[in-house]
Amino acid sequence: MELTLRFFANFREVVGQKTIVRKYEGISTVGDALAELKSEYPTLELYDEDGSLREYITVMRDGKDVIHIEGLETELAGGETLSLFPPVAGG
Repeated sequence: MELTLRFFANFREVVGQKTIVRKYEGISTVGDALAELKSEYPTLELYDEDGSLREYITVMRDGKDVIHIEGLETELAGGETLSLFPPVAGG
């Protein structure tokens, strides 16, 4: 399946570009896609020590926050865009 992946803020710095397109075999959920992405970019800080997605990271599938769908179990069919936003700090 082919996915478009968009990165913001320091995630963009780690990946080195704003948008990448990847073809993945054998994945079916957002969690699967993130696991593949983490294996490609090991310094991408997506998970806590217990393996759960870090709090305040936002993952959107085609503009909708996956937390409001089925979280990391949100299904993918191919052709979607996943956008990853790191925690935002500042004031």
